[in-house]
Amino acid sequence: MAATLEKVKCACSTCECMVSPDKAIEKDGKYYCGEACANGHTDGSHGCGHPGCNCG
Repeated sequence: MAATLEKVKCACSTCECMVSPDKAIEKDGKYYCGEACANGHTDGSHGCGHPGCNCG
């Protein structure tokens, strides 16, 4: 049986990253690519650390 790798868009509304649910940060049933996105960029940060993404 072959394994299926599914990627979903980060739940951060301004983030463009795709993330595998098994490697994502799950918060409130949603998947995020990193801590900054999962925390809603509450510290005023911009970007999630992934090349070319300026979310926040």
